[in-house]
Amino acid sequence: MEAAKAISYSGQGFSLLGEKGRFVLPPDFRKAVRDSGKGERVLCLAKHPRWKCLTGFGLGRVAQFEDELDREERNALDRKLDFDRELRAAQLYGFAQVPFDDSGRFVLPERYFKLGAISDAIYFQGGGLQFTIWNPDELAKLATGWEDAQEACLDLHAKALAGKARK
Repeated sequence: MEAAKAISYSGQGFSLLGEKGRFVLPPDFRKAVRDSGKGERVLCLAKHPRWKCLTGFGLGRVAQFEDELDREERNALDRKLDFDRELRAAQLYGFAQVPFDDSGRFVLPERYFKLGAISDAIYFQGGGLQFTIWNPDELAKLATGWEDAQEACLDLHAKALAGKARK
């Protein structure tokens, strides 16, 4: 069996809720998601286990889940911490598969609006094996360490609104 190609998500992006209730996956993220899924245009979405945001990744990441579970369990045991493997597995494997078109347009499943506190705009933040998807207001609430993402979000939001005003 061929090993899954490691995909890394980096950078930032932004999307306003558009016509027909769709958001747009930014080009760099779109390409990485497609590459991860061996050409399939499927965005995997889940609620982040700690933050009030969503995570996104391509289908190829699923092949890494068992190794990730083993590593997290081993780390917890080494630190003499409890580890609920079933709960963590449910978090990892409980993602939704959302198709997107060639332009990156996708319909966010209704439950994710609530789980991620999403309204009419989303900010994408690269995070290595996955990326996070934020309501700009939720991102703004975070403390030290998020300043660059917060400023990028403000900048991209302003540009998106300016672009919408020109149309």
